Amino acid sequence: MAIRNLEMRARIVVEGFWNGMHRSPYHGFSVEFTEYRQYTPGDDPRYLDWRLYARTDRYYIKKFEDETNLRCHLLVDGSRSMTYGSLPYTKAEYASTLAATFGYFLHQQGDAVGVLTFDEQIRDYLPARHRRGHLRQLMLLLEKPPAGRSTDLTAPLRRIVELVRKRGLMVFISDLLAPLATLKQNIGSLVASGHEVLLFHILDPAELKFDFSKATLFLDVESERDLYIDPAAARKEYLRKFQAHLADARQTCEHLGATYHLLSTETPLEIALFDFLRSRMQRAKRVRRN
Repeated sequence: MAIRNLEMRARIVVEGFWNGMHRSPYHGFSVEFTEYRQYTPGDDPRYLDWRLYARTDRYYIKKFEDETNLRCHLLVDGSRSMTYGSLPYTKAEYASTLAATFGYFLHQQGDAVGVLTFDEQIRDYLPARHRRGHLRQLMLLLEKPPAGRSTDLTAPLRRIVELVRKRGLMVFISDLLAPLATLKQNIGSLVASGHEVLLFHILDPAELKFDFSKATLFLDVESERDLYIDPAAARKEYLRKFQAHLADARQTCEHLGATYHLLSTETPLEIALFDFLRSRMQRAKRVRRN
């Protein structure tokens, strides 16, 4: 996170991830996300790669073009609540780096990637493409600092349904510090349109633990209200309500068939990338079984 250039930061995460995969028991995992997928009964055995079998003792077949080309849109929250951070970086910086990591990885795989940033309204939209110069455009857009105030979960989700007619992958990155009443309806619209939806819920460790030790004047960055709170007195009720909010978000996603991931901003980015790829693998296996 200390690296200034966003694209360089994303590239180092991805390259470090692959190096770690090649040294780990999950080596086959990385193979499946480059040029091959594991053989399943019913596949044409003519496409088995016997050299790869000799090295891994596992059966793989070459992916065809229609299996490798993916259209992905990254929906990134740029509201003012994302500017909070108890670490040397904010939730917004972590979220933009996460989105850049996914974008860089998918671009290297030959997939089309787009991005939509939002707060209480749509800020920027870049359609999913894979061509020369597109990755740089995506990085420049993600480098923009948050400019909005409140979080509106309705506007971006409705708009992306209108903009993207072809089925694809929607990666929603937000702290979800907003009423969740509209989340169910709008995530449902994405799923009903045939999109695969992954939601990454980004929160700061202090928000998750509320481990402040002294009575403090808190500033609500979206409403700009000052709140004087004694953490010792408020912690129990805060954590109860916050856990209920998290459970509601998770249950909403599970009910609709979307994939939910809760990430603290102290979670290493390669772990988040692993979660992303594992979700993709699990869905691919479900689709093949169906």
